[in-house]
Amino acid sequence: MILTNEQQEILNGSKGEVLAKVMKTMVKYGEAFGAEKLVPVTSDYNHLVTSFGLKMMTPVFDLMQQLIDAGAVSTQKFSVDPRPLDKNVPANFLQNFIFHNFMYSTQESYEKQLAELGLKDDKAFTCTCYMNEVGNTPKKGDVLSWAESSAVVYANSVLGARCNRNSGIIDIMGSVVGYVPYFGLLTDEGRKATWTVEIKTTKKPEAQLLGSAIGMKVMEAVPYIKGLDKWLGTELNDEVRTYLKDFGAATASNGAVGLYHIENLTPEAVELGDSLVCENAQVYVIDDAELERVYKNYPVIWKNANAKPKLCFMGCPHMSLQQLKDWTDKVEKALKEAGNSKVVIPTVFTAAPNVLEEFSKTEYAARLKATGIITSYICPLMYMNNPLCGKMPVITSSNKLRTYTTARYYTDDEILMQITKGGNK
Repeated sequence: MILTNEQQEILNGSKGEVLAKVMKTMVKYGEAFGAEKLVPVTSDYNHLVTSFGLKMMTPVFDLMQQLIDAGAVSTQKFSVDPRPLDKNVPANFLQNFIFHNFMYSTQESYEKQLAELGLKDDKAFTCTCYMNEVGNTPKKGDVLSWAESSAVVYANSVLGARCNRNSGIIDIMGSVVGYVPYFGLLTDEGRKATWTVEIKTTKKPEAQLLGSAIGMKVMEAVPYIKGLDKWLGTELNDEVRTYLKDFGAATASNGAVGLYHIENLTPEAVELGDSLVCENAQVYVIDDAELERVYKNYPVIWKNANAKPKLCFMGCPHMSLQQLKDWTDKVEKALKEAGNSKVVIPTVFTAAPNVLEEFSKTEYAARLKATGIITSYICPLMYMNNPLCGKMPVITSSNKLRTYTTARYYTDDEILMQITKGGNK
């Protein structure tokens, strides 16, 4: 790898032993992927994936403390993934005992470390840091050092920033030293599509289901998607950005997609068009039957497949302000049709603390609360990692939560029916 004089001096220890180790880590990381140089991180803020004080993560806490003690803190303020605990989310005595004594017992001390390293503020805990309410929205062309997969794919695809699918800890190291290796999705060549996906459905595809289908087919490749603009239009408004948030999270978790292009819609596709597609790109056609095939092949890993759901999670990734408003309307209407005043399954809607704060200022907040739905800033995935919670029959319309936990996937319409009327689809 060719380093600048400044980078070489840091590697040689000009700014201390700890920062030299960080630089060495980034160099070795880049060399593993064939990077020939390091480039500066240019975004205003960073985003970290590791938000949880899991007891077994002692090596991480030790490493963080070494950085703090050496003054090798982040060159940027950063946001971080959602907190794992919220007393407002239903949990029995034993589940809470596991949470507080065996799983996230070091949460408080870890959050103090994050604050010392450069945490933006005590509300900056969300996987959707790019929301306007949160204030960590990269600009087109910004070079990032992020790790959260759903945020990386959104930043690359919807915002036109540049970031690889880094691992946890690599994200903070890139921000501490101010450089990341130049390879993959940071390069023009690495952002070209090796798959063309043709959407031929008879209605607007479910975002989470479509993303899942594409992710499982193309895996880590870059897809160029044609025909979706028929259903989404050509403007990146709030509704479309929300759709792409959920769609992208599914491509990233059900596969390993870090970037997608949508014809006539996403920034680089609008600017460069078909020139983004490599010669001899593979083709994947998605119609109604293909989406149905994908859905029916999801495994149900509940002990009793016919169990009555005990909890519903919505918001993985975190819901947008517009989603909270739209779902308030939908839940109220469905409850009225069912003759019920409150949801029949305990239901949690999760969103960023800043988004929930803005939502609380609207008339929708009281209306949603009246339906019995709980709002929270929690990470549903971290909740479900509790082995006692994992045994519960939990439903969701998040393909990310389905992939990483025992939660069972249903479409948005099916979720709405279950939480307002009860029964199965």
